[in-house]
Amino acid sequence: MERNSVQSTSSNEGKTVAIISYLTLIGLIAAIIMNNKEKTSLGQFHIRQSIGITVTGIALGLLRFIPGIGGIIMTVVGIILLIALILGLIAAFSGEKKALPFIGEKYQQWFDMI
Repeated sequence: MERNSVQSTSSNEGKTVAIISYLTLIGLIAAIIMNNKEKTSLGQFHIRQSIGITVTGIALGLLRFIPGIGGIIMTVVGIILLIALILGLIAAFSGEKKALPFIGEKYQQWFDMI
């Protein structure tokens, strides 16, 4: 088996990487580094989901600069992203590759290089 190949079964290491990937930006970076040592399909899946949530949050964060309704929009977006993080964490704790509703499959396609 090649060193850089992805393990098809989820090990405890893959589950740990999956969980850590949702714990702040520093956790995401740590998960990417950990996953590079022992690549697991579960870890890669959840890293992609977490990167998607992070990029979405940063991109939509620009909406706060809209006068008047920017704060309201950011409150709604913040709640949606928090729900996405919780759903991702639940799937990671369960060891499941469950994509986030609506956009999760797109995250897997867009961040396939991870």
